[in-house]
Amino acid sequence: MENKEYRSIHKSVRKKDSMQLLLGKPVYMDDITPKDALVVKLLRSPHANAIVRSIDVSAAKKVPGVEAVYTWEDVPQNRFTIAGQTYPEPSPYDRLILDRHVRFVGDAVAIVAAETEKAALTALRLIRVVYDVLEPVLDFRTAKDNPVLVHPEDDWYPPCPVGGDNRRNLVASDVSEDGDVEAVLKDCHIVLERTYHTKAFNQAMMETFRTYTEMDRYGRLHVISSTQIVFHCRRILSHALGIPKSRIRVEKPRIGGGFGAKQTAVCEVYPAFVTLKTGRPAKLIYTREESQIAGSPRHEMEIRIRLGADRDGKIRCVDLYTLSNTGAYGEHGPTTVGLSGHKSIPLYTGNLEAYRFGYDVVYTNMQASGAYRGYGATQGIYALETIVNELAEQLGMDPTVLRDKNMVKEGMRMPAYYNEEANACALDRCMQHCREIFHWEEKYPVRDMGNGKVRAAGVAMAMQGSCISRVDVGSATLKLSEDGTYNLIIGAADMGTGCDTILAQMAAECMDCSIDDVAVFGADTDASPYDSGSYASSTTYVTGKAVEKACAQLKEKICSIAAEMLDCRPQDVLFEGKRVRRIDSDRAVSLEQIAYKSQVFNNTAAEVTASHSSPVSPPPYMVGMVEIELDKDTGLVTVLDYMAVVDCGIPINPALARIQTEGGIVQGIGHTLTEDVRYDGKGRPIHSSFLQYKLPTRLDMGKLRVEFEHSCEPTGPFGAKSIGEIVINTPAPALTHAIYRATGVWHREIPITPEKIALSLTEKNNA
Repeated sequence: MENKEYRSIHKSVRKKDSMQLLLGKPVYMDDITPKDALVVKLLRSPHANAIVRSIDVSAAKKVPGVEAVYTWEDVPQNRFTIAGQTYPEPSPYDRLILDRHVRFVGDAVAIVAAETEKAALTALRLIRVVYDVLEPVLDFRTAKDNPVLVHPEDDWYPPCPVGGDNRRNLVASDVSEDGDVEAVLKDCHIVLERTYHTKAFNQAMMETFRTYTEMDRYGRLHVISSTQIVFHCRRILSHALGIPKSRIRVEKPRIGGGFGAKQTAVCEVYPAFVTLKTGRPAKLIYTREESQIAGSPRHEMEIRIRLGADRDGKIRCVDLYTLSNTGAYGEHGPTTVGLSGHKSIPLYTGNLEAYRFGYDVVYTNMQASGAYRGYGATQGIYALETIVNELAEQLGMDPTVLRDKNMVKEGMRMPAYYNEEANACALDRCMQHCREIFHWEEKYPVRDMGNGKVRAAGVAMAMQGSCISRVDVGSATLKLSEDGTYNLIIGAADMGTGCDTILAQMAAECMDCSIDDVAVFGADTDASPYDSGSYASSTTYVTGKAVEKACAQLKEKICSIAAEMLDCRPQDVLFEGKRVRRIDSDRAVSLEQIAYKSQVFNNTAAEVTASHSSPVSPPPYMVGMVEIELDKDTGLVTVLDYMAVVDCGIPINPALARIQTEGGIVQGIGHTLTEDVRYDGKGRPIHSSFLQYKLPTRLDMGKLRVEFEHSCEPTGPFGAKSIGEIVINTPAPALTHAIYRATGVWHREIPITPEKIALSLTEKNNA
């Protein structure tokens, strides 16, 4: 496949929307929606756990310009989930639009709709609420079977049996294993047991959560939202508002970043409710503070691992248990946790004789978590890769050599990855390639630079998936236009990832035309074919395959129409891109002629819709190596060089794949070094702005280098696998390893801030 000359794919084509974005054209939700909509604002709870005893909105309603104020007494009492997942959702139905029982600092208490933002904010200040303050559950380690229940309600409902029990503060619980873990551990020369902790990192996308709603000319609810999940959003609104899905239309414009946060319908229900009640357009735009304290961050997890190995470095057993903090509501709780084991343990399939993976997902009175790039694999890989690096240091073995001995290789069956086979796996070549271009042999030894500064290096590898196997559905509609060009209509959401461009490249390749001849539209529940949405790294792999199918079917239809025009059978014509020719002669008709013929006395539609779903989810793989300089006096870590080699099958657009990788690496570095999520003793967040929640910029990163090792995935479009999520998974363990090499201290909680490093060195010196 790599040797074939392609016209449109495996090429770095400019993004479809690049000029619109560069020129600052109006493309985002707030740009394209009317400015005279009602401004919606939310009153939020100051308490982590409380019951609203009384609420007085009379003064707020008298503020000039205030249209309405709503409380828990005004909303439907239908429990629902805001998790954007395929029905039936694994996440529990545990929310109301407004609930008398508020469960975290920032939970919605009342909705204000006004003509202006000033009027809405004035009204918020005039609402008087009397709370019965309850004891909160703030430590997720004590949440399970705690006498304080986060969700004591009787109508708590789990659509899927995932081991949850609201009477135990449990959202999900399970154990899976293969082989006799205890027997193998007993027989191992070395058994390491460690506990690692990751915090609830925030996606911090540039465009905050935002939604516009109106009643359309047919009396239907029309929702324009910055969302990754138009079809799931429609179902969520239907459940919450108690109206049929047929009365709701959801569309998304350009999205200013999502990273998984917008796989959760964080804000859509509030303006939708206002519009239904008032009949007027409404708009809700979260402030940065609201996005930080009432968004949908990564799940905080504590991961305990027992690792068994022989003296020669052969890893024989992994026993991994994850405790996940879902916060006040359960969206994505049952599904993120599974990836912490099922997408980390299979990396060491090489010599693995037994594994066990157990987990509990618990409620606490903290901000509810959700989906974030990496989706649980990030946390699990951080823990497992760190303990493997600890093993290498204990054995005095080069950690890259240790991985060579144990890593999954092509053709291996992966029991911990649902027994799937690694059909396309270049992880071994990624490691070798990365070693060479990073100059691992030179950088791995610790180097004292003088003046208290030390240079060191660390390594990690990772895997992810390419969809949710046997669940995700991708679809594409392809239409021939009168001028011989094509319209590609999709339900997947381009959130800056470039999927509109990549899918157009595939269509252009299949139809033997220019990418400029493929116009892309999406996503809109009224016009797009059903698509699960843009998450789980599925768009290129699943929706891309749907595009391939649609192209093949449309070619058949085009040839059928052409054959009628050429007075022959469809099997006697040949599709040649811009025309269709009879095989036995030079007689041909152009695409434009065929398109016009499809509109006159014709029974064959020149358009198709194709869907695709996959029984497998082939993992992409990655190796990351980092060189740091650490100042022992201040604890400051400077990233000098980050080298990544990725196996995402065969990249459809190498430039976009490289950008995805660079962005994910920077996010992972932020998680590891600077992004510190903290709460006070009463459950109030103290990271509500970028003054406290410190994000790295490109200037903080030093040199970032990305290269690819190709493998050809037989089930993917043009040999492709995914790339969107795996790229965030190697920085945390690689940096943790480098910091150990520089200081001799293992840090088992991220972020590893300069204060933690400096204090640990003081403790080490005192000891």
